Amino acid sequence: MKNILFAMAILLTNISCSNAQTKFSKKSLESVLVTIESQKIPFQEIIKKHHGKTVVIEFWASWCSDCVKSMPKLKELQGSNPDVSFVFISFDKSVDKWKTGIEKHALVGDHYLVTDANGMKSDFGQSLEINWIPRYIVVDKSSNIALYKAIETDFDKIQETISNIGQ
Repeated sequence: MKNILFAMAILLTNISCSNAQTKFSKKSLESVLVTIESQKIPFQEIIKKHHGKTVVIEFWASWCSDCVKSMPKLKELQGSNPDVSFVFISFDKSVDKWKTGIEKHALVGDHYLVTDANGMKSDFGQSLEINWIPRYIVVDKSSNIALYKAIETDFDKIQETISNIGQ
């Protein structure tokens, strides 16, 4: 009986881990970010803008050494997937540092800034369970989440997800 209960517990754990979030929460969609042109935009508008395309969202900051170290892999991913949209959401503390980071690292894609001083602990960060950066989310053409939690060591998983959902 103990073996059956143990097996059930493992099965339930695996099922719950594989059932990643497939939709963005209302709280995350209603969160307001800032564009590179200093315009306020709800996250849901960013998602709508890219509807019909596969999207890789990177959460990053210019001060994040792991983010900077992963940029060559990210650029390789971009080069291998020219039809995929890349969205960068920064947790930088200032607009100047954010814009300098984009320019310094020649990041190609759409750029947005989380302006809440709580950064990753903001309502937006918490609604997406951002507890480490860089963090990646892959969104399919129907604006559903195809890969919810990926970090800088998961580029193979990101590429596999992109390939599986089709560009």
